[in-house]
Amino acid sequence: MNTSLEVEYWVIDDDGDLVAPDSLLDVSEQFDPEFVEPMLEIKTTPCSSMAELREEFFTLVEQAVDEARDRDKHLVPLATPLSAAPAEIPYRDKDSTDLQRRIVGPAFDDARVCAGTHIHFEQSNVVDQLNTLTALDPAFALVNSSSHYRGEHILECARPFLYRRSCYETCPDQGQLWPYVDSVDEWETHLEGAYRCFRERALERGIDPDAFDDEFDPYDAVWTPVRLRKAMPTVEWRSPDAALPSQILQLAEAVRSLVTYADARGTTIDDGSVATVEDTLSLPSFDAVESATDAAVYNGVDDSRVTNYLRTLGFSPSEYEPLANQLPDDRLSKRDAKRLRLEAARGLEAEVAQRPAPSSTV
Repeated sequence: MNTSLEVEYWVIDDDGDLVAPDSLLDVSEQFDPEFVEPMLEIKTTPCSSMAELREEFFTLVEQAVDEARDRDKHLVPLATPLSAAPAEIPYRDKDSTDLQRRIVGPAFDDARVCAGTHIHFEQSNVVDQLNTLTALDPAFALVNSSSHYRGEHILECARPFLYRRSCYETCPDQGQLWPYVDSVDEWETHLEGAYRCFRERALERGIDPDAFDDEFDPYDAVWTPVRLRKAMPTVEWRSPDAALPSQILQLAEAVRSLVTYADARGTTIDDGSVATVEDTLSLPSFDAVESATDAAVYNGVDDSRVTNYLRTLGFSPSEYEPLANQLPDDRLSKRDAKRLRLEAARGLEAEVAQRPAPSSTV
């Protein structure tokens, strides 16, 4: 199953201040701008094995780190910049972003402090892929990399809370986790409904319908943790934070293994209404998914409800060391945040310098 990664990293200067990537974007076609200025997205091509994905991703990160260093800049593997005023995170000039801000409202500003990881899986048995990735949503706690927002320790996993619960609170179908589906048609019916509601909300706020239609279609008007990408075509898992390359790859390998199994053997929803089919991947009820996700957002991977849930799906939570666990729980000053960004950047650079040899894992 071809798999690819997209990871968003903050860009800082030697003082720890957030800065635009500028000429870094010219280094590779696989380095992309994001909707806010001080962020760089690194994108792999579709890879047929974990060994190939690991090699390509580390090569790209190493290239980005080296080129950034030549420009007195660094990449930061944190889900939020810890402490930053809105003026430090300006939006990139983009019509679709301007429209989103007007449609969603002031809470959209919370999205601009969020850096995440997106894992794309080649579409095959799409319903099983969608449902498996939905069930795996609480696994974001395994690579949680920030608990802070504007200097305050708000809860254990800051990014999923800010992105889903705050930013998209008034537009839940645009940014929150959708239930399991029985068919692709059911997914697309939900998608069409979400699109209609988003468009109606836009028109209610005085947005020209032609301007909306120029920027959005149903597939590109949702930013949910799991979504179908028609153009690629892939099933995209958007749950995890930005993190160190080794952490992202560790999680990607575990998730890919489960998705591959589900694709080959099928899935059964363990909601008590049907017997589990032998050899299929048994998924918890959607109520159980939501409960575990809530516990993960507020308490992280140390919550026994989260660890027990993840163990039932085959994860080994004790093998993960989330970066957020290494950050202080106290309020952070701007100076503290800059120091911690630099420390996280040095951790990324050290990992690249000690880059592991290519693996034979498939």
